[in-house]
Order: sequence, then C-alpha cells, then structure tokens
Amino acid sequence: MQKLKKGDDVIIRSGKDKGKSGRITQILKNDKVLVEGINQVKKTQKANPNTGVSGGIVVKDMPIHISNVGLYNPATKKAGRIGFRLLEDGKKVRYFKSTNQVVDN
Repeated sequence: MQKLKKGDDVIIRSGKDKGKSGRITQILKNDKVLVEGINQVKKTQKANPNTGVSGGIVVKDMPIHISNVGLYNPATKKAGRIGFRLLEDGKKVRYFKSTNQVVDN
C-alpha cells in the first residue's frame, strides 16, 4: 500500500511550485507523480492531420518526485505525514500522524 494515491489532494513541499496545491492525476513507476497544474512546461507540438491533432504550443504537466509532495490535512491546513494502522475489522488504513485522523474511510 502506498502512502499517496491517485485523486489525493497534495501540497508541494519544495521546488519552484512550493506551497501550491493540486490533485494527483497519475502515479508513475519511478517514484514520481503527476499533479494537475503543478510543474507545467510549454511544449511545441507538430500538427498531424491524420489523427486530427492541431499544431502549436501545448501546456503539459511534468512529473515531480513523490518526496516533494505531502498529503493535505484539512484539520491543520498543511501537508501532513502519513502512517498506517489496522482497524478492528482488519482493514489497513492511512492516518495523519499529527492528528491521528484516519484518511481512508
């Protein structure tokens, strides 16, 4: 089980986008994540009439390392550290270490 999942709201902890927040759209194999609206670059794209792709400048989200991202804690309104806990029914859930609040329901 990973500490971060697709769809989690996160805050960027370091880098050029430090302090910004977004939602995880994809988790990549090499310990990197794609966060919408974070680490964007402009890329020129060549037109391809066979597939209907128009050419021009495209804004694209680039991956950011998972260590530079923290899960948003709504209670403290900051990035929180995550731990794992087993519930009474044997289900493994994530929780915030600062507030002992369960992330998953």
